[in-house]
Amino acid sequence: MNVAQVHLSAPRYVLGETEADHTSVKDLPRKAREFGMPPRASLWGWGSVRRTDESLETLAVRSGLAALNAAGTAPASIDCLVLCSTRFPGGPRTHGKFVETVMSGLGLDNAAFTGITLNRCTNLLVGLRTAQALVAAGHHRTVLVVTTDRVSDESVRMENFALFSDGAAAALVSDVPQGQDGYEIVAGASAQDPRALEWTNEISSDLARAVNERILDAADMKIGDIDGVLHLNLYKPIVVLKERQAGFTKEQLFLDNIPRIGHCFAADPLINLADRATAGQLRDDGHYLLAASVPGVRVGVLLRKLPTAPASEVAATETRELR
Repeated sequence: MNVAQVHLSAPRYVLGETEADHTSVKDLPRKAREFGMPPRASLWGWGSVRRTDESLETLAVRSGLAALNAAGTAPASIDCLVLCSTRFPGGPRTHGKFVETVMSGLGLDNAAFTGITLNRCTNLLVGLRTAQALVAAGHHRTVLVVTTDRVSDESVRMENFALFSDGAAAALVSDVPQGQDGYEIVAGASAQDPRALEWTNEISSDLARAVNERILDAADMKIGDIDGVLHLNLYKPIVVLKERQAGFTKEQLFLDNIPRIGHCFAADPLINLADRATAGQLRDDGHYLLAASVPGVRVGVLLRKLPTAPASEVAATETRELR
């Protein structure tokens, strides 16, 4: 359990502006045959994908601003940016300009920054845990975490584990909740097997069980106390098999976004959290696990949904702040 309370607020996301049916994915029939996948869209969760003509920087700025606006937090209040991507373009000569473009677009003049990339599609949760540690240690008060990714080569939009969509997601991590869409970060954990990191290896349910054990022990909870799991939007059979092997029931999983938007890299858990919140599917004081697995790594972050203050109370608070 954290010594200092840390909160996640205002999860928001943006997707590629063009929605396309899975049948438009380049070489899908041929790849399905190569992967040994029967052409049954409902089985795998093949549905729509989202493409963008925008840059990674633009996606990052759009999602970050959406989170700031939803929280009612001024950019000047952000003292750190954690920026995640599976592939930052270029190298040392171009990364400075990349960060400058994102920070300028967000209006972050004096914030510290750090980048996270080697953790692949667990990048966002690693970023959230990094922000949590920085806030809990007192190094920063309000951290903006942003993950941004897009497919640069249409030939790899389909893999043997997911159909990829372009997009970005963001949230605030802070010592006090920001705005009305807030969560307490109850616990978090990661587990890894360096010998299994090569990308063709299978996702490990053993690592997921290890993460569950560490989180549940820290929170003094049982696995059935978790109201929902917000996992990566991989193909349905993979998600159901691996998460069931980890100990979850099918009722705890959230599969709706697999056919709706596909796999948006590391952003999936935050996208799924935001969508369930918008749909009114989260209960006050309910516990929700953000979870992501790649070969050799599992990361989890357990959240408790904070009760939403009545509109009258919010108005009264805003009035006092104005005075």
